[in-house]
Amino acid sequence: MDKNEKYIQLGKEPITKLLFQYALPSIIAMTAASLYNIIDSIFIGQGVGALAISGLAVTFPFMNLTAAFGAMIGAGASTLVSIKLGEKDYKTAQNILGNTLVLNLFFGAITMILCLLFIDPILFFFGASENTIEYARSYMQVLLAGNIITHVYFGLNALLRASGYPSKAMLATIITVVLDCILDAIFIFVLDWGIRGAALATVLAQSTSLIWLLYILSDSKKLLHFKKGIYTLKKRIIKEILYIGLSPFFMNVAACLIVIVINNALKDAGGDLAIGAYGIINRIIFLILMVVMGLNQGMQPIAGYNYGARQYHRLNQVLTTTIVIASIVSTLGFIIGELFPGTIVSLFTTDKELVALATEGMKIYVIGFPLVGFQVVVSNFFQSIGQAHKSILLSLSRQVFILLPCLFILPHFYGVAGVWYSMPIADISSSLLSAALLFWQFRAFKKMGNLQAAEVNS
Repeated sequence: MDKNEKYIQLGKEPITKLLFQYALPSIIAMTAASLYNIIDSIFIGQGVGALAISGLAVTFPFMNLTAAFGAMIGAGASTLVSIKLGEKDYKTAQNILGNTLVLNLFFGAITMILCLLFIDPILFFFGASENTIEYARSYMQVLLAGNIITHVYFGLNALLRASGYPSKAMLATIITVVLDCILDAIFIFVLDWGIRGAALATVLAQSTSLIWLLYILSDSKKLLHFKKGIYTLKKRIIKEILYIGLSPFFMNVAACLIVIVINNALKDAGGDLAIGAYGIINRIIFLILMVVMGLNQGMQPIAGYNYGARQYHRLNQVLTTTIVIASIVSTLGFIIGELFPGTIVSLFTTDKELVALATEGMKIYVIGFPLVGFQVVVSNFFQSIGQAHKSILLSLSRQVFILLPCLFILPHFYGVAGVWYSMPIADISSSLLSAALLFWQFRAFKKMGNLQAAEVNS
C-alpha cells in the first residue's frame, strides 16, 4: 500500500467501519488513562489518607491550567493535519509535525517555570488549606518538573492518531497507564514515598512512552516523520494551530476557573472533606467522559479529512453515528450514578463522612448526563472541521455563561447541594444551545452539498 493510501481510505471506507477502527483504540486508551486516575486516587486514599484525596482534588484545576497550552497545540495540530491530508497537502502536514514539537517544548518550559515560581499562592487560590497544602504542593512540584515531557508526549500522541495510526497511539497510552500503576504501587506501598511517589510514577511512565513515540515518528517510511527543514516555525501554521486549538484551550482554562470556584464554595459550605468528595466524583465522571472523548478522537480525523475533501454527506454520517453512540454511553453513566453511587465511592475511602458526601453529590451531578454525550460530541465536531469559534462558544456557554453564575448563586441557598445542582442545570442548558447550532450547520452542509452537485452536473 502506498504510504498516502492509508489517509485516502478516510474518504472511501464505510463510516461505521472507520469510526470503529479509529474510535476503539482511542476509547481503550482514554478509558485506560481514566482508570489509572481512579486507581491513583484509590492508592492515595487508601495508602496516604482522606486529606490526601482533598489535596489531590485541589491540584485538578492546576493540572488543567498547565495542560491548557498543551491541549491547544495538540488538538489544533491534529485537526489541522487531518484537514491537510484531506486536501492532499502533504508538505504542510509534514511541517505541522515539526512546528508542533517546537511549540510543545516552548510552552512546556514556560508553564513549568512560572508555575513552580508561584506554586503556593496558586494552590491556595485553587482551594488549598493549611491541612491540604503539603499534599498538593508535593504532588504538583514533581508533575511540573516533568511538564515538558507531558506536553510533548500528548502532542505527538495526538498527531500519531490523526495521521492514521490510532492503534499505536492507543498502545502508547496503555504503556503509560500500566507502567504508572505498577510504579504507583511500588512507590506508595513499598517505598512509602506517599503522594510525591504517585506524581513521580506519572512522569516516569510518560517519559518511557515518549521515547517510543519519538522512535515511531523517526521512521522515514511514514508520511509524517522527523526530518530536516520542518522545525522552523511558520507563521501561517502556528496561526492555524492556535486558532483551532483555542476551543480546548478555553475549555481547559474555563474548567480551571470553575474548579477554583467549586473548591472554594465547597470549602466554605462543607470544609476540606467536601472538596475530597468532589475529587472522587470528578474521577468517576471523568471515566465516563473519557469514553465519549475517545469517540471524539476517533471521529476527528474522519470528519477533518472529509471536510477537507468536501464530502459533506460522509461528514454528516460520521457526526450522526458518533452522537448516537456517545448518547448511549452518557445515559449508561446516568444509570450507574443513580443506582450504585455508594458502592463506587466506597472504593476510594473508608471514611464514612466522605462516602456520604460523595454519594449524595454523585446522584445529583448525573441528572443531566443523558444529554452530555450529545453536547460534547457537537462541540468537538466544530473543532474537528476547523470552526473553532462555534466550539469555543459551546465550551464557554456551559462553563462560564451558565455554570459559573449557578455556582455563585445556588450555594448561598442550598449549601453543598447547590454546587451539585449547578452541574445538571449547565448540562441541560448547553445541550439546547448545541442543538440549535448543529441545526444551522446541517442546513449549511445541505446547501454546500447541493452546490457541489450542481457544479459536477454543469
